[in-house]
Amino acid sequence: MRPLNPMPAAELPLYEQLAGEVAALVEKGTFRPGDRVPSIRALSRQFQVSLNTVKEAYALLEDRRLIEARPQSGYYVCARLPETPEEPVVDPPAINPTEVSISRIYRMVMHDLLDPALVQLGIAFPNPDLLPIDKLNRMLATETRRFRLSSIGYEIPPGCERLRKQIAQRMLVTGCALRPDQIIITSGCVEAVVLSLRALCRPGDTVAIQSPVYFNFLQMIEDLGLKTLEIPTSPLTGMSLDALEYALDNHRGEVKACLVLTNFNNPCGGSMSDTDKRRLVALLEHHGIPLIEDDIYGDLSFSDRRPTVAKAFDRGGNVLLCSSFSKTLAPGYRVGWIAPGRFQEEIERGKMLTNIATATPPQLAIAEFLANGGYDHHLRSIRRVYARKVAQMADAIGRQFPEGTRVTHPKGGFVLWLEMPEKVDSIQLFDLAHRHGISIAPGPLFSATGKYRNFVRLNAGFYSEKMEATIATLGRLARELESGKNS
Repeated sequence: MRPLNPMPAAELPLYEQLAGEVAALVEKGTFRPGDRVPSIRALSRQFQVSLNTVKEAYALLEDRRLIEARPQSGYYVCARLPETPEEPVVDPPAINPTEVSISRIYRMVMHDLLDPALVQLGIAFPNPDLLPIDKLNRMLATETRRFRLSSIGYEIPPGCERLRKQIAQRMLVTGCALRPDQIIITSGCVEAVVLSLRALCRPGDTVAIQSPVYFNFLQMIEDLGLKTLEIPTSPLTGMSLDALEYALDNHRGEVKACLVLTNFNNPCGGSMSDTDKRRLVALLEHHGIPLIEDDIYGDLSFSDRRPTVAKAFDRGGNVLLCSSFSKTLAPGYRVGWIAPGRFQEEIERGKMLTNIATATPPQLAIAEFLANGGYDHHLRSIRRVYARKVAQMADAIGRQFPEGTRVTHPKGGFVLWLEMPEKVDSIQLFDLAHRHGISIAPGPLFSATGKYRNFVRLNAGFYSEKMEATIATLGRLARELESGKNS
């Protein structure tokens, strides 16, 4: 690159010239959203300017939201996002228990997972290219030879001790001090949540949930004969605690459990602050309502700081913390866990009656990977990749979807939640996308009351430049629905 020449005092300072040069490279597409830009030292050499000049230029670009700094990683191009969705309007009088019926749409979306011909944007499945498949499988083989007899036996609840020790050690960074004997291994996070609901509720009882919420939870609640109390949820700060408090005050005795994804919730990506997590735990404790906390995306923070969990503020054993390794290591291994607090005995009994035990070989392999497989290094790698993919897909959506489309800007995970113009029906978009070989998750799937008709959730974990055409097709179909061509 050519060196920059100092300009006369009346013209732009050197750092502003440099900022303009970098901005131009972004505008031309040399650096795309999510890409890493040159380091301060590298740019200093390339343009033959001082380190301080580069620092000032990058600070200016940060102020303009063109780039962002990531601790111990460098500077990256920000997504050119449309406006972040507004926070949901809290309408307390409309918050009432509701029976759930989403089976038809649920079956349609889940069935798509069996079709390899579809571009899979509807299921929140991690990108297998980013998973340590070969390393895990080698460890699986090694550990089953090492523990030849025990590998074919039952690891009855609470499960593999070595794995529970590794999980307890890892949870210290979330502010949560757990003993290994306070953890129960489950067959994925889904089973952990199901066991919790069964232990806490009976048919006809009500569960307070976020809205929108992960559709599998709604399916569980429907199958168990429970009702939902949908609490408005922000794509920035998570569940509205004011709305929750209002609902609990007006439905005293009806709510038997509260189910919350506290970090990078699915689908809208919001995370609760430590202050709100503490308040949530205290509020539910006051009402005598257990909290089922799902933290399955907690390890996928885009920053180097792993967020805390609400369980860290639990002093009475009222929080049942659930998670798994399905989003970070191996979804098919089905290794999850729960720290059920004062409900330990009920959960262990439920686990035993459901399927006796989680398969032993996957537990052994995950335990070995956590101990000696470089899990932290793996997490740092996939966090950077997912951050880039989320930014790039959001940028593509901003360019390809109808004017007025809004998209979330999550700080972790790999899903995006889109709000399209009101005329765009996401069920119709689902059908049209299917005909073009694309699977998406329509908004009504995330609500027991059929809300979010013009919303859709997309998996950004598979995004690449090759998928630009797929996003363009979806955007075109959405524009046609808005204009009435496909209605």
